[in-house]
Amino acid sequence: MKKRMIAAAMSAALISGLFAGCSASSSASTSTGSSDATEGSSSATQSGEGSVFYLNFKPEQDAQWQELAELYTEETGVPVIVKTAASGQYETTLKADMAKTDAPTLFQVNGPVGLAAWKDYCYDLSGSELLNQLTSDDFLLMNGDEVAGVGYVIETYGIIYNKALLEQAGYTAEDIKSFDDLKKVAEDITARKDELGFAAFTSAGMDGSSDWRFKTHLANMPIYYEYQADGIETTDAIKGTYLDNYRQIWDLYINNSTCEPGLLSTKTGDDAVAEFVTEQAVFYQNGTWAYADVAELGDENLGILPIYIGVDGEDKQGLCTGTENYWCVNKNASEEDIQATLDFMNWCVTSETGTKAMCGGEGAMPSGNPGMSFVIPFKGNLESTNPLVNQANEYIAQGYTPVSWNFSTMPSEEWKNGVGSALTTYAADQTDENWAAVVTAFVDGWATEAAAAKG
Repeated sequence: MKKRMIAAAMSAALISGLFAGCSASSSASTSTGSSDATEGSSSATQSGEGSVFYLNFKPEQDAQWQELAELYTEETGVPVIVKTAASGQYETTLKADMAKTDAPTLFQVNGPVGLAAWKDYCYDLSGSELLNQLTSDDFLLMNGDEVAGVGYVIETYGIIYNKALLEQAGYTAEDIKSFDDLKKVAEDITARKDELGFAAFTSAGMDGSSDWRFKTHLANMPIYYEYQADGIETTDAIKGTYLDNYRQIWDLYINNSTCEPGLLSTKTGDDAVAEFVTEQAVFYQNGTWAYADVAELGDENLGILPIYIGVDGEDKQGLCTGTENYWCVNKNASEEDIQATLDFMNWCVTSETGTKAMCGGEGAMPSGNPGMSFVIPFKGNLESTNPLVNQANEYIAQGYTPVSWNFSTMPSEEWKNGVGSALTTYAADQTDENWAAVVTAFVDGWATEAAAAKG
């Protein structure tokens, strides 16, 4: 199946040791590169031949994209604007900006579901130099015979942990090979919280800067296992076969945390980071992109575990690896702007400056700031300095099966928000009735949103 082919391609690429991870922040912003720069290199677009407007999906990499925009303009004379949508507001921002005269020339979709809404805006990338740099056709997003988008980053997430704190509690990663193991360790840490001076998990914040970790990333787990059991890649009617498993991992997070479950609606992503780096908690669900936020703990203290939810065979399960980030070029832009945009994309994944910015970690930006620590599926990808990525490589090398990302099959942002709202209500009052509302949001909400998407 296509999804399994993609997983295999990702696995092979990770084993090669050439991949990197991601980073973190959260405000929307816009920057225009200077147009007073000298003429650029022969491989880049020359001044006066169009401009680029990139609507960036990732708030956590805003600073790096702003710097790259300025650098590219200095090198080529081509104006580059980067606008970053606020967390959870990308689709709304894209709709508003696409209706304007000066619409984005470069935007992104999360996969087939996102493409369905924007396919009429996507330039056919077939034959572009960018595709010649791609390591596998499995990262292409197709619209019939046309290449509507291309994945530009591969990411991995799981449960990041502090090795020193885990050992202080009397355990190592070797003690955690299943949900039952994780539950035993977490509840033991909670029982000795006052003695140890730290909690098991950071706060599972449910405000907009953090809730995606649970209504999207954690929700991927029951979806993944249902798809595996049913031998499918997508559905218009999720059954919720593994929602009891979703409940038990959510219960474990919120009842063995740095805060009371009723406070989660006010907790932010920054709160979770602060709790982790100040060693208030052992475990923190996030991905390789969060390395820059937690690096101060020291590479030797950082580990990452799979997210276990209590499914048979999960001892052979690896980390969650995939992409929901596909670059698309606006076919309604002028011919000059389209070419300028294609050249900018290619520069990002082939030039020394671009690849260091995208793949590098600490000090990788020309300014000395951290790079994006991305894993990019292009020939110019650099070997990672991110220990979380290298540990993800080890899982693959040892034969663990990566959990594929199924986010692109989630029917809408409204569905995610409905699940997130129900999770927050349940956290504050953990009754069967309130969990039933989570199931309703998950199952009935999926069917409703899938039907609405089809008109």
